[in-house]
Amino acid sequence: MRARLLSLTAVFVLSFIAEKCRQLVGEESASRSKTERFTFINCFDMSYGTMGCLLKELVKIYLYYIRATYVHKVRNEATKEAVQENLSRGQSLEDAVKIGQQVGNAAAKRASLQAKHIMGPMVSSGWDFFETIYVGGTLGEAIIRSVGTLLGSFIGGMIGEGKTRWLGFLLGSQFGSWIGGRLGLMLHDVGIGLHYLQHLTRSTKSDGESNSLLLVPS
Repeated sequence: MRARLLSLTAVFVLSFIAEKCRQLVGEESASRSKTERFTFINCFDMSYGTMGCLLKELVKIYLYYIRATYVHKVRNEATKEAVQENLSRGQSLEDAVKIGQQVGNAAAKRASLQAKHIMGPMVSSGWDFFETIYVGGTLGEAIIRSVGTLLGSFIGGMIGEGKTRWLGFLLGSQFGSWIGGRLGLMLHDVGIGLHYLQHLTRSTKSDGESNSLLLVPS
């Protein structure tokens, strides 16, 4: 309970600091993807939006193919090993095959879940990276947001799965990716604000030294 309270407090503090940094540097220099979004309509702009949507679907199809191939391989290997093991124990071929199929199906289910744990966050992270670049964000903003989305999706999915299995993983990964992306944008804004303050301090110091030289009598 205490850890959760500290985490929420830290998030609120970070959010407050990030908002102040956004006000300091102005909306043009702050995170663009926080206020602008890639919508479904952008898929029909016959430009980068259309290419992005097509690329996303192609990547998803390719990942589904990889997952199906991986699951099929795991099922066959697990089934073969189980059949051989049960035959060596003296069971009949029919019983050994039946048990082997059950073992193979269970192994395939675990392999499918493992693949989803990896591919889902990767797709979400890659899409957030593209969306940030599309709306005019910088490369640094895109990277830090996509990393936040990736970590948030992984962590949220694992926490959710531990509570309510696959449904918890689905909801947890979605919520976690959103939270992770938001935190990434907050950190980006704080970094931009600190850089702006550092630049402002140097400029003020430089102007002060210049004025001092002008006041020195010749």
